[in-house]
Amino acid sequence: MATKHEQILRYIDELPVGEKISVRQIAKALTVSEGTAYRAIKEAENKGYVSTIERVGTIRIERKKKENIEKLTFAEVVNIVDGQVLGGRDGLHKTLNKFVIGAMKLEAMMRYIDAGSLLIVGNRTQAHELALKAGAAVLITGGFETEEDVKKLADQLQLPIISSSYDTFTVATMINRAIDDQLIKKEIVLVEDILTPLQDTVYVKTTDKVSDWLNHNRETMHSRFPVVDLNMRVQGMVTSKDIMGHDPDTSIDKIMTKSPMTVGGKTSVASSSHMMVWEGIEVLPVVDDSNKLEGIISRQDVLKALQMIQRQPQVGETIDDIVTNQLVLTRGKAKGDDVYRCAVTPQMTNHLGTISYGVFTTIVSEAANRVLRNYKKGDLVVENMTIYFIKPVQIDSMLEIYPRVLEVGRKFGKVDVEVFNEGVLVGKAMMMCQLIDRQ
Repeated sequence: MATKHEQILRYIDELPVGEKISVRQIAKALTVSEGTAYRAIKEAENKGYVSTIERVGTIRIERKKKENIEKLTFAEVVNIVDGQVLGGRDGLHKTLNKFVIGAMKLEAMMRYIDAGSLLIVGNRTQAHELALKAGAAVLITGGFETEEDVKKLADQLQLPIISSSYDTFTVATMINRAIDDQLIKKEIVLVEDILTPLQDTVYVKTTDKVSDWLNHNRETMHSRFPVVDLNMRVQGMVTSKDIMGHDPDTSIDKIMTKSPMTVGGKTSVASSSHMMVWEGIEVLPVVDDSNKLEGIISRQDVLKALQMIQRQPQVGETIDDIVTNQLVLTRGKAKGDDVYRCAVTPQMTNHLGTISYGVFTTIVSEAANRVLRNYKKGDLVVENMTIYFIKPVQIDSMLEIYPRVLEVGRKFGKVDVEVFNEGVLVGKAMMMCQLIDRQ
């Protein structure tokens, strides 16, 4: 039987897009406490099918598909630009395809505007009206209002008119940044992208016996299975090691490993890989918020996904991308010694104008990763890192990075990294990495 929390989430999910939601309304409709309703609404917001907007309220929005994650809803635009909705609230759930800056004559402007656009413009009432009639929403900058008949037209067409106190350049930059952030999120591979779904997952129940495990083992040739209760909640994992020496009639719940490590669908593959490597886990159950089984991921699934990520072109640029793109390989005086050079750009500094600790960490770890790959092909997981900051490095400096491999085994590598600025040692690092063969 579904919990109250699950019932509320299902109720919200079945509401029509654009419907307003309130804690009190849901508490009354489902006979639950306002605290329970509030937590469920926040969960729905995290899942992406509810949005809370200042001066508007909480509304049901269209759940975005992953392939369209770079598109923003008008509700999200309101939050991004700290806007106020003047009209067309019923259209806040719609997504914008592009935005147009209205810094031209009306006739020229209308050539760029079509259905699904967002016109960013100042207090030009005629432009507001023409954009709405063309099927576009309107974002008025400078904190200006519009005419009442234009607001009524927006309500009638269900196209939002939003007012923001920021100037045109600022709101365009903010929206561009939000789209870029969405593109970066799109690149991050999540567990839900690679999991073996529930319908294809072999599992055993707490009431099953060792004989059932043996049957699954013969059918699938696998030796690790999640254990669930009658409500499909994960209670344990059972492996060949657990069943060894036990009678076929022994109950699974007596020999399983209880409270196993699990991951959620929104966990990144990179985070899961660290967990599996550090803990020596071959299979992880994937669960929802109530610990119900949604599928499994194996170490092999994770490795394949990580290898695929490395082949993908980057769409949105992260700080790590900016840093690693600055890292250029040169050659040292001694034969076979790699030396990297890295220019310190403004984005890589802190408020004092010196290189930030996070950027320095990225530089030394990337240099160590690159030099280790010369010795061993495969994937690397940093196990531990010790960093010494000796001197600050100011903006526009050119760093020289000397990574030196101290030891390489079949499963690990140890690297020492020294960083110089104009011949002066400014930092050192020691890294231990686990090496994972590609299968």
